[in-house]
Amino acid sequence: MQLDETHDVSLRSWVDSANLPDSDFPIQNLPFGVFRRAGSVEPFRIGVAIGDQILDLAAVLKAGALGKGAVGPMRQALSASVLNDLMAAGPGLWSELRLLLSRALRLGSPQQSSWEGCLVAQSHAQFALPARIGDYTDFYTSIHHATAIGRMFRPDNPLLPNYKWMPIGYHGRSSSIGVSGQGFRRPVGQFAPSGALPPSIAPSSRLDYELELGVFIGAGNELGSPIPIDEADSHVFGLCLLNDWSARDLQGWEYQPLGPFLSKNFATTISPWIVTLEALKPYRVPWTRPSDDPAPLPYLDSPQMRSHGGLDILLEVWLSTEALRRLGAPALRLSRSNARYAYWNMAQMVAHHTINGCNLQPGDLLGSGTQSGPEEKEAGSLLELSKGGKTPIRLPNGEIRSFLEDGDTVIMRAWCERAGVARVGFGELVGSVAPALER
Repeated sequence: MQLDETHDVSLRSWVDSANLPDSDFPIQNLPFGVFRRAGSVEPFRIGVAIGDQILDLAAVLKAGALGKGAVGPMRQALSASVLNDLMAAGPGLWSELRLLLSRALRLGSPQQSSWEGCLVAQSHAQFALPARIGDYTDFYTSIHHATAIGRMFRPDNPLLPNYKWMPIGYHGRSSSIGVSGQGFRRPVGQFAPSGALPPSIAPSSRLDYELELGVFIGAGNELGSPIPIDEADSHVFGLCLLNDWSARDLQGWEYQPLGPFLSKNFATTISPWIVTLEALKPYRVPWTRPSDDPAPLPYLDSPQMRSHGGLDILLEVWLSTEALRRLGAPALRLSRSNARYAYWNMAQMVAHHTINGCNLQPGDLLGSGTQSGPEEKEAGSLLELSKGGKTPIRLPNGEIRSFLEDGDTVIMRAWCERAGVARVGFGELVGSVAPALER
């Protein structure tokens, strides 16, 4: 992957907080989101995270401070209240904008005086979904997660025959996707414990999270025109964190023969910032799979994809309970994993999604599926960590968890970091469980 001046690890910003070693948002990152000042009735607009601040791009435009290098389509895209127009503009304009922002935010930039007044503290912001999400597809790309779950239900045959041949996915519900900070009520639905009939209808007692990455589509494709594997990256605008909340008891009863429905569509939460693929270039790694596994079919394989199709992204899940908060105790880390363990990668998801001619559109969202690693402590869901509820997790204050309780808050974090390269983070994804509606 070709790096450019925007990836230079020595770059520093005139926004001091962006230069801290543990900042998720240094000048080498520059992720996009949609925000307004908290408590205001201002319109939502596009911003860029820099340190603990947000560069308000609407304010930059209003001040006439974007510079002569900004072409008309760029100005139009940045004037919108969501990122869809920018996503549709394609990688050429994305790169041009990234370079413009990087140069203007660098220490010593002549734009400092005119741009300083366009900053808003992230702590004073309210976030909205970064795009109009027309369609949402959730995949199942971690073989470690698929095997662990399959082993619970099919001990002798954990993986179904198609798993190693194609990225498995299902179409989710875009209307219930919310941004970090989302609270939702415990879902109610049908379930049949151990197949007992007739089924019952009640609030889910096996509520779970799933640690995922979200992939936002940029420029789409025409209906009937598949996206080749080596062009897939050019159709991806960037990545966010994604929590695919799951009601496991509802899921166990409904998933055959057509897959998840009410067990998944009640809530999905994403982080507010979209980290661009350009920012992640230094953290691309080779994509591999065991040598004795079948090679992917040609439309899912290429030397280019194998050379840098993986992503080295650290992923964590933390839990805060009502009891812990009353004690003033910090959240407890439940697991840490890495996106590089994925059996199927981002380009393969895009190529497979379109091989039948399906047309993706700017702002469409793909979920990676639960990102679990090979070790038990790297599991991306409580279903795995508690072995289906058979080995509950004991918290430091004596509480136990097999699944989520009312009042629980799940916090997800992700970042990339290694020597000689600038840290690139995703920020936090926070979601909370409220009691079910009384029936």
